[in-house]
Amino acid sequence: MRDDPSLRSRPIAVGGSSEQRGVISTCNYEARHFGVRSAMSSIAAKKLCPDLIILPHRMEAYREASVSMRHIFYQYTDLVEPLSLDEAYLDVSDSEYCGGSATRIAEQIRQRVYDELKLTVSAGVAPNKFLAKVASDWNKPNGLFVITPNAVDSFVLRLPVSKIFGVGKATNTRLAEINIKTCADLRRFSIFELKQRFGQLGVRLYELCRGIDNREVSPSRRRKSLSVENTFPQDLRDLASCLNRLPELLQQLASRLRRIDDDYVVVKIFVKIKFADFTQTTIERSGSTLTPSEFQSLCCDAYARKESPVRLLGVGVRFVDLREDQPFYQLDLFE
Repeated sequence: MRDDPSLRSRPIAVGGSSEQRGVISTCNYEARHFGVRSAMSSIAAKKLCPDLIILPHRMEAYREASVSMRHIFYQYTDLVEPLSLDEAYLDVSDSEYCGGSATRIAEQIRQRVYDELKLTVSAGVAPNKFLAKVASDWNKPNGLFVITPNAVDSFVLRLPVSKIFGVGKATNTRLAEINIKTCADLRRFSIFELKQRFGQLGVRLYELCRGIDNREVSPSRRRKSLSVENTFPQDLRDLASCLNRLPELLQQLASRLRRIDDDYVVVKIFVKIKFADFTQTTIERSGSTLTPSEFQSLCCDAYARKESPVRLLGVGVRFVDLREDQPFYQLDLFE
C-alpha cells in the first residue's frame, strides 16, 4: 500500500495464489472486515472476499524495512528483543530520551518510523511484556495505548481471558465451561486449582490475570528449532507419495543447517504433516543423526495417525544452544 497508492482502501493480502493452494500470510484491515485472516487458505479467503487482491511475498522489502525500524529502536535503548520482522519489545526503563517518559518515547518512535519509512505502527506502553503486548493491540491500526502502573489492576480485571498469552481457542473453551470469561473471573480460582486443571499453564494464568509478568526483555533471541515445509499444489494421496517427497525436504534442511553456527547442538528430529482437512500432527524423536531412514520412520508414524491425503509435509530439528547459561538437555528416560 505504501509503494502502490492504488491499493489503498482496497482489500489486499500477501500470500500464495488461490489457484495453487496458497495460504494467506497477512492482510490489511479492509480484507479483515470480510473475515480474511492469516493462515487461511487463499481459496477460502477469495470466497469470503471475491475482490481480494492477493500479492506475492517481498521478503527483501520487509527485511529492509525491519532493519530500518530497528535502527530507530536502538537509538533509544540497547534492550530490544525482536519477535518478528515487524514486532519487538523495548525496555526503556533507563533511557534518558524524552525525559525518561516511555509514552513520549513511543510517540517519537512512531512518528520517526512514519517520517522515515512512511509506515504506520502501533505501540503499547506498560510495566511488563504481557501488558505491553496487549496494549500494542488495543488501538490498532496506527494507535498508542498506555497502561500506567496505577492502572494495571483495574485494566486487567476487565480483560477477556482470550487476550492472555497462551489462551488459544481450546483453552478459552475450557475456561468458558467453568464460567471464566474475564481475568476477574479467573481470580476466583487459587493457583492450586488452576494448576490442577491446566498444568503449568495454570500458574501462568494465575500470574497474568493479576498483571504479573517478570520476564525481562532479552536482547539476544536464539533459535530453538529449524524446519522446512512444503504445501503441495495437489494432495499427496498416500504414504508412498509422502516418502517420495522427503529427499527434497531433507536436502533443503541440510542446506539451512550448514548456515547455523557450531553453538547449536541437534537433540531432536521431527516430521510434521497437515492433512487435506487441515488437521495436523507432529512426531519427534530424540537423536542427533539426520539420516533419511530416521525421517522416513517418523513420516510413517505420523501418516498412520490418519491415513488420509496430505497437503503439507515438513521436516525439522530442535536444538540445545550452548551459548545459554545452562546448556543442558533432559533426555527421555525410555528412549
